[in-house]
Amino acid sequence: MADEAIQKVEITGSSIKRIAVEGALPVQRLSQEAIAKSGATSVADLIQALPAMQGFTIGAVAAGSDSGGNTSASLHGIGESYTLVLLNGRRIAPQGSGTTVNLNAIPMSAVERVEILTDGASALYGSDAIAGVLNFILKKNQQGATLEATYSAPEAKGGNAWNTSVTYGFGDLEEDRFNVLLSYRHDEQSKLIATDRKFADTSFLKFNRGGKNYIWDRTSPSASAAGATVAYNDNTSTSFTPYLKQNNGNCPDNSYVTPKNRNSCGFDTGSTVEIVPQSKRDSLFSKATYKLNDSLNAFAELAYSRYDLTARIAANPIPISIAQTVKNPVTNVDELVFNNPAAYAKYVQPYLSPAQQGNIKSVTANYRSSDFGLRASQTVTQTKHMVVGVEGELGAWNFESGLTWSQNSIDERYTGGYATNQGFNDILANPDFDAFALNKKPSVQAQVAGAQFVGSVRTASTTMRGIDTHGSRELFSLPGGKASLGIGGDYRTYRYEQSPGATSDDIYSFNTKATYDMSRDTYGAFVELLAPLTKSFEMTVGGRYDAVKAIDDKRNSKTVGKKDSANTYKVSARWQPVQTVLIRGSYGTGFKAPSMLDIAQPLVNAGFTAKAFDCPHPGNALCRGEPIQYNAVSEGNPELQSEKSKQFTLGFRVEPSSAFSFGADLWDVKLRNAVSEITEEQAFADPDKYAASFSTYKEPTTGNVYYAFKKRSVNIGKKEYRGIDWDLSANHKFSFGKLTAQLSGTHMLHANYTKAGSDSVYTSNMDFFGDTNEVTFRNLMKLTTTLDTGRLSNTVTVNYRNGYTDAAATVYNEDTKAKVEDFRLQVPSYTTFDWQARFAFDKQTTIRAGIKNLFDRAPPLSLRASSGHQVGFDPRYADPMLRSFYITGNYKF
Repeated sequence: MADEAIQKVEITGSSIKRIAVEGALPVQRLSQEAIAKSGATSVADLIQALPAMQGFTIGAVAAGSDSGGNTSASLHGIGESYTLVLLNGRRIAPQGSGTTVNLNAIPMSAVERVEILTDGASALYGSDAIAGVLNFILKKNQQGATLEATYSAPEAKGGNAWNTSVTYGFGDLEEDRFNVLLSYRHDEQSKLIATDRKFADTSFLKFNRGGKNYIWDRTSPSASAAGATVAYNDNTSTSFTPYLKQNNGNCPDNSYVTPKNRNSCGFDTGSTVEIVPQSKRDSLFSKATYKLNDSLNAFAELAYSRYDLTARIAANPIPISIAQTVKNPVTNVDELVFNNPAAYAKYVQPYLSPAQQGNIKSVTANYRSSDFGLRASQTVTQTKHMVVGVEGELGAWNFESGLTWSQNSIDERYTGGYATNQGFNDILANPDFDAFALNKKPSVQAQVAGAQFVGSVRTASTTMRGIDTHGSRELFSLPGGKASLGIGGDYRTYRYEQSPGATSDDIYSFNTKATYDMSRDTYGAFVELLAPLTKSFEMTVGGRYDAVKAIDDKRNSKTVGKKDSANTYKVSARWQPVQTVLIRGSYGTGFKAPSMLDIAQPLVNAGFTAKAFDCPHPGNALCRGEPIQYNAVSEGNPELQSEKSKQFTLGFRVEPSSAFSFGADLWDVKLRNAVSEITEEQAFADPDKYAASFSTYKEPTTGNVYYAFKKRSVNIGKKEYRGIDWDLSANHKFSFGKLTAQLSGTHMLHANYTKAGSDSVYTSNMDFFGDTNEVTFRNLMKLTTTLDTGRLSNTVTVNYRNGYTDAAATVYNEDTKAKVEDFRLQVPSYTTFDWQARFAFDKQTTIRAGIKNLFDRAPPLSLRASSGHQVGFDPRYADPMLRSFYITGNYKF
């Protein structure tokens, strides 16, 4: 009878309820106290600081992108799309057309604990969880209220933040037969601008290496005063800045003479960026549970979050046609037409030879609309998640079943820096407007305010509807105990929609967002058997069938792609030869379908290349005038197939006493048929070989047509990742208190993948900024040491990541005035220390105060040109806040 009273729980990674002990699969757990000790103010801060996390997306890259401040989780650098994020064991709606969940959707104040399965869970949750699972388990059956508030501020200027939350629960499930939990939290983050941090305040970056002085020039030829590009009929071109020539070789403020072209000024875009955007978040979670009888509970969950982020980057670059060649409709002969002959005569003609003047094909002013202010995009992301279900026991079965409706929606709005089409055309028609002049005349400035576009540019949503059920029961006796069976299944439908809120008729120099309405159904079923073969050895065998249907493109009334399905399995075992030693391992397979847009997206505008490139085919009419960021377009591939994986883990845990334990798990994941893209570097380095990676782009303002880089996914790739997750914990009691130390880390052994377009030529991101514009760090470590002395505790946390070889960059040697190709920095290791003190006044009141980045370690210099508009450091790998302080108050009643 005593054994029957022991409560059984569901462990992340298995459908079988059992006594909560260390299992056959590696599961890392973060308790409420561990979460509080971290000092994290958001779910993303908490998760992305874990040593097992690499290759995720951060909110700071939202500026100038369609990400909406998306923050993601990625286990072991395998990729965010391979890491499954769950809320109370169930899927929630992803952001976009794939499977990646925005961590901003998770209600931080309602989280009781987090369980991280660092091995693929092919049976219970779905075979697409190839890298692993994050399961956010929320509070339940709470009585009373908890109030909490936090304020944090960097020692340096900018970036202050605060949050407040209230959680209230009433009703006791055992005594009152019901429980209701309500949790609400509000967060606000103020902006941090580039000029408030010395390491990030310019795109014209001077640095010294090996006693030599270099310049890394990330400035832009689009400026105010504008630069000029003259294209000739022989497909050559000339670029220069008239202001520079008219002012004795001097550039305007915030611009520099560019080393690559001494006749041109480059605008310092990086100095205007907000390196941390301002944001605010409201999140609400509610759960009601009713005890139907002694063995069955009915429950309903509601989660809602609204994340409002405003990101600002440099003023809008707008090409303006001064002259262009058009075909005469009468004579059918190409003729050069001057749209602004006065500007040509004053700013361009004096600097062209007679031969050049007679050979002009077009003249373009590379103008930046600084009078309109910074480009400001406000993205409101809302997540709505509802579940109703039943859980409990039916005869010999422990079971749970639920209906889920979940939606992630985005409203992207422009709130400044963009001109209306009519308003800017009126400015162009004003004789006082001069794109090549530094200061605009009063009549032009008066037009600017009325020409600002404010409004929505696109709305998008992903809606998931699903039903799931699973159960487990004991079957028969084995030498080690009862064998148990778990079975279950799920059915989900996803619908992805996007609609433009504005068009190129509304906004000047704007590409209308694409319209999508596509849906796809998925379903699966699994069976799992737990067999304790002896008292010390048990095995679990699981099998799963998954099917992904073809995509229903409702807008175009067609079906795209094909139905795909797979049978996957997992075998795991744990052996405990003595009480203090555990050995465990697993082997399994996985299956993952591409995202809907990867398959069914039509050809659409996709921004710009990450860095400047020379023309892929010099001398062609589609070339731009000088090394520049080319436009990018994107297109789906209807022939794309699903990815397959094989993976294993092998680990141990030793716990000789309650004061010490050590464990390690070797893991390995191999992917075949991996979805990959030809990279920009590959395509521009060999444009003949990768001719299919180029398309064309027509500028909406000038009508000029140029080359564009085309992103398109293919299936030929392979990936191989291997590493060791390890942890050590120890504690010792002194007369004055208890000292606890926890050291954990991930040591990567392999991070290899085939180059896009090849199934045999491998490359690696290991400690190297690779083709995927990411680094896989060989060693990530975290040490948390706490001294508890009665009501006071002090915690010191040390975070470490090793150094790496940075992205290839073109720099200029100031000493020799020479361009240096393929220059790669060696970025040093990055270690930060955090301190927190916790004081419990009584059982109701607790105060925490802390310092993050105690020794004020600045981010190391990086010359990467991707993943955000920040310059001089990589915001994914180092925090720009520097030393910051926070205080948290918690009161329970």
